[in-house]
Amino acid sequence: MTTTGTISTILHHKGSTVWTISAKATVFEAIQLLAEKNIGALPVMEGDRLIGIFSERDYTRKIALEGKSSKTTPLREIISTAVIAVTPHHTIEEAMRLMTEKRIRHLPVMDGDKMVGFVSIGDMVNWIISAQSATIDQMKSYLAGR
Repeated sequence: MTTTGTISTILHHKGSTVWTISAKATVFEAIQLLAEKNIGALPVMEGDRLIGIFSERDYTRKIALEGKSSKTTPLREIISTAVIAVTPHHTIEEAMRLMTEKRIRHLPVMDGDKMVGFVSIGDMVNWIISAQSATIDQMKSYLAGR
């Protein structure tokens, strides 16, 4: 099955609210926000500019395993700065392929220099499940003669 649709379709359904954090914050503050919002990653901003991504994976590998203090370590020191992004016009299939190849779970959605959304692998899976369910319902209706 091909996954037709674009990233803008996902943003339209899930909304474009994006929780972000300042590069000046501590790792502890970032972890608190992840827990409070029940999310797995945060875009890290310097003003209006995206400078990196902080994820649970960054915390476990760069703080917990190295014995650093999350309360005193600045977020800027451990974020992933090689940001891989998509545009609203990328297809869902292209975004999923990119996530798989790069072994990442979150993608900022950029329109030029402006971040317009943030999608996760969970968003992609939920969209695919919904699309498959709608297709199955349409086929059942067709076969039933409705």
